[in-house]
This record gives sequence, structure tokens and C-alpha cells, in this order.
Amino acid sequence: MNHRVAGPPGHVIVHGLEGLGLRVIEHLVALGLEVVAVDDGARPGAVQAATAMGATVVPHHDGAAAALGAAGLRDARAVVCLSSTDLGALETALLARRLRPELTVVAQIRNQAVARAVRSDVGILVLDVATIASPAIVEACLGEQGHGLRIADEAAQVRTVMAPHDGLLRDLFGEVLVPLSVQRVDATAESVVCPGRDLEVRAGDAVCLLGPAATWEEVLRSTPPAVELAAVRSPSGQAHGEQGPAGAVRRWGRAVARATDTRLRRALATLLGLGLLSIVVLMLGYREADGTRMTPLDALYFTAETIGTIGYGDFSFRAQPSWLRAYAVLLMVTGAVLAALVYALLTNLLVSQRLQESLGHGQVTDLRGHVIVVGLGSVGVRVVESVVATGTPVVVVETDETNRYLAQVRGIGAKVVLGDATLARTLQLVNLDRARAVAVLTSDDLTNLEVALAMRDWLGERIDVPVAIRLADRRLAATVRQAFGFTHVRSTDELAAPWFVGAALGLELLGTFFAGDVPLLYARVQVTPGGGLDGARLDALTGRSRVLSVRHRGEQEVHRVVRRWTTLEADDEAFVVGPHEELLALLRQDALPSTSGRTGPATSP
Repeated sequence: MNHRVAGPPGHVIVHGLEGLGLRVIEHLVALGLEVVAVDDGARPGAVQAATAMGATVVPHHDGAAAALGAAGLRDARAVVCLSSTDLGALETALLARRLRPELTVVAQIRNQAVARAVRSDVGILVLDVATIASPAIVEACLGEQGHGLRIADEAAQVRTVMAPHDGLLRDLFGEVLVPLSVQRVDATAESVVCPGRDLEVRAGDAVCLLGPAATWEEVLRSTPPAVELAAVRSPSGQAHGEQGPAGAVRRWGRAVARATDTRLRRALATLLGLGLLSIVVLMLGYREADGTRMTPLDALYFTAETIGTIGYGDFSFRAQPSWLRAYAVLLMVTGAVLAALVYALLTNLLVSQRLQESLGHGQVTDLRGHVIVVGLGSVGVRVVESVVATGTPVVVVETDETNRYLAQVRGIGAKVVLGDATLARTLQLVNLDRARAVAVLTSDDLTNLEVALAMRDWLGERIDVPVAIRLADRRLAATVRQAFGFTHVRSTDELAAPWFVGAALGLELLGTFFAGDVPLLYARVQVTPGGGLDGARLDALTGRSRVLSVRHRGEQEVHRVVRRWTTLEADDEAFVVGPHEELLALLRQDALPSTSGRTGPATSP
């Protein structure tokens, strides 16, 4: 939907055409704004994509000053700096600020120290994709408490539950909980975004709702969660069926299997088999001088003595039949070879374990209820910091042993495993089957998909371990959701782009989150006197945005339950939520004169 809006003269300059730059251009063009993009050497096809969206593209080969001049800096209303490096973004932002001090300049700076310095001393609006996007990824990993946000002075939560039976949303969930999305039981049906309360749902439909925490406590007692766990776990993190002596034996057996390799297990099994055979032979064939037979304990003792070549002070084969003495020779030779092989393999295992402990691997295999983070970039390190802050153990899998963030995450207590997350040995080492969640966050979409598929194959039918995947390409993300059934596919560019657009246009965004598989924004609107929302009824606003609450001018009370006939007046405070494009258009509408065009009627709040 293309929202044509008028506004003060001037275009927006977007410097940088990587994935985030294209998403920002897409949002700006959808708002009806003129966009001039500066190509700083993006991947092939980016220029064509930006041109197809309606942006004018100028090259950057003559330097930042020439590029900004060619982009019309003198007449621009804002500059968004999205270079692939912090240095490039900072250079462009400082130059634009120097040439036009009154201009709104927004820059993506990944280095936190540089970002703080720029914010405090230069006056440039600095945003970081990792800071914006990481909460949605952390929520996917630790999201049993839902997404928390504040509406006015009240804490609220976003949760997803199953519709207990057929009926209207109004009848099933009341007037206090606000429906944000409905995902039908039929996987081929599209999600319904910000539906009215008169929408009919079927039993089993996943309904995402927003409401106060106190209200949720009552709802959750009678409504099943959206995802049923494949294995019900006890507070200790162990699945039922793992308790008691039998469960302890199984756990110890799995621990031994994880701690040893196939060669050592085979050598041990062969040695034990030889020992059992020898016990049986000795009990049947060995005779004392007085004609008595060996007891099982005597046979075990003599077998260990023979294989260990300790000596024959108490038992001896000298007076035994020839066939038993020949067997004794075979037992000594074979036993000595097997014992030496076991000792060698065990020594190799111990040395390997020491090497792994020096790299932090040895502390991983005993972890339970941990979060595995694959890929340690700016987003990955922010996710690690957020998860560690909750007290949840974190294991990082990284292929680059020179990664600059390794020391940082080790310093906050995360365990690091250097290896390929698609290999079974690495997945075994990080104890995937005991993990609480997985976040796959490399910068390459294909790698992320490959890792996610390998992990799901390892987990089998278990669905109690959520796998959050970072995918930049929206079409690929939609395909992955539909074809492979991954429910936590997150695009950092999709989450961050509206924030850069809002900062460039002076809009007040509060947060972003996922309602099911739909990314939503929520924002605060202080109705501008004479603006496009002054005097507007809620049923005249854009279709898929929802007004969560309204505080009228001069009142202290916040009206949580709003009606379709509620009218917004100048200086009213409204909290709204909706899809990115529509909510940005709604916020832009408030800044326009009330004579500007308004969109058609919406569904009822």
C-alpha cells in the first residue's frame, strides 16, 4: 500500500545500498517521499533494486563531499548514513553535519564507544542495528514470558495462545486484551494482522494478544500456550522419565558415550568380552590340587592377574591341562595388546580433554538449559550479553579463532567452542540435546539456513528447543517459514529500518516486536494541533494499526479500552501499534495539516 503524503519540501538522502539501505528506501518511498540514494559500492543488483523502488541513485566514486553534493544536500530534509563500515558512516555524517548544521543526520555506528562519543559531542542521531534487533532474538530464545512493553505508566505483555474453541475474539478474550495477530490452524492461510474483536477464530488458531500482566495470569490458567512442548520438563531441566535409578543409568551412559570415541569404546568392549570369556573358561577347566573348581571371584582375580601380567604367586597354569596352558598363552598376548591399546586411547582422550578445556570446551558438555549462539558479530555479541544478563548459560559457536568479540564474551562468562556448527561432533560438543534454545546469527543467509537445518535434523521431532534464525532476505525468510516450518525467523534489517526512517522524519518510535511471524512497531503519538490526527475518529485511521490506549488532554487517567467512535483531539496522547509501513504512515499523518488526505475506514478497535 502506497501512502502518498505531502510535507515540507526536501528529499531524504540514503547513503549506502546494503540490505538495510534498501529497506529504508522502501519505507521512505512507501510514504510518498522523494529519495536520493548514494551507491557506496554495494553488492551487484542493489542499484537496480533501489531504482526499481523509485529512488534516484548517484555514484560515490568522487568522495563523500561530491556524492552529497550530487545527491542535493542543500535541499535535503535528512541524511541517513548506512555505509558498510563505521568509518564510512561517520565520515559522511560529520561532513553532512558540517555543511548543514540544522539538517537531521542519522547514522549507523556499530562500535559502542564511538556511538556514545558521537551522540554526546556531535549531535548526530546514532542508531545500532544490533541494539534494535537483539531483543526480538532474545525473546524468541527466552520468550516464555512474552514481550514486555510499557503503555503510558502501565506494564503490558504480548503473548501468543491457542484459541480454546470456536468463537469471536471478543467472546473468547474479553475487552481488555488487544488482538494483534491471528495465525490460522491452516498453515497455508495468511496471518490476520491487528484484527477487530469481531473476528471469528477456530479452535487451535494461534492468537497474539497484548494486555496487562494481571489479566494474563487469569487467561493462561484456562488457555493453552501456542506451542506445546514435546517433553515436559521438571524444574531441574530434566525430562520426566529421566528420574530414578534407571534414568541415572541412562544419563551416565549418554555421558560416557559423549566423553569417549568409537575406537576406545570398541577396545574396552573387546577387553571386557575377553575377560568374561576367560572367567567362564577358568570356572569350567581350572582344577586345584585337591580337585576343587574356581569360584567366580577367583576366576575374575586370576583373569585380571594374567592380563595384567602381574605374576603367579597364588594361582598357576603349570599343573593344568595342555589346552588350558595354550589358552593362557593366548589370553596373555591378546590381553596385553588390548590393555595397551586401551591405555593409549585413554591417554589420547585425556590429552584431548585438556586441550579442549584450555579452549573452554570442557566446561560445555555438562551444561543444561543453556542457549547456543552461532555466529559472533555485532548482533551475536549483543544477544550473548542480553541472555547472560538473565542468568542463563550461553555457549558460542564460532569458526574464526581471531574474532575480535571472543575475549569480550568470555569475559562475561559465555563458553566458546571453535568449530563448524553443521558438524555432528560440534553439535555433540555443545550439548545441543540439552540446550534451552539456539540462535543462528551469522551474516550469511545460506550459512544460517544450513546450520538451522543441521540442528533440527539433530534434534529430530523435539519442538521444545526453539531455533531463532537471522535471515536478511524477506522472501527467503517467508519460504523458510513455509517450507521448513521454522517459526522464529528474524530479519535484523526489517526490524531496524523503521527506526532509521522514524529518526529521519522526527517520529517517536518506542519498540519493535513480533506478533507470531509478523513484525510490529509500537509508538507514542502526541496529537499535533491542526495536524492530520486532530479531530480524527479511530475508525477513520489506517486499517491494520491499532490504538492501544488514549490519554485525553488535561486528564491523568489512561483509557485502555478505546472504541471506534473515540475522537482524537489536539494534545491527546495515544499509544499505537501496527505493521511498519502503516504505522509510519499514521505517524507521518499527524505531522501534516488536517486538510491532507486520509485513508479509508479501518476495522473496529
